[in-house]
Amino acid sequence: MQDNILYADGFDKALIGTEKSHGQPTIAVYDRDKCINILAEDMPYEEAVEYFEFNVAGAFVGEQTPIFVDLEEKYLCL
Repeated sequence: MQDNILYADGFDKALIGTEKSHGQPTIAVYDRDKCINILAEDMPYEEAVEYFEFNVAGAFVGEQTPIFVDLEEKYLCL
């Protein structure tokens, strides 16, 4: 992991890569479903979804705020 990237605490297993746009900082990219499943290890699934949407995906922590993406299964098998 690179030191200058802002990573989401506790979601290392959901990290799928980084995104770099010209002139912008590098941003960590996470698999949304994996993040929710990580949270669901310690709480009911519906609570994990609600917690994730409000407290993780809904948090803005500056221009290096991580990105959480939905992966389409049809593209994973290419």
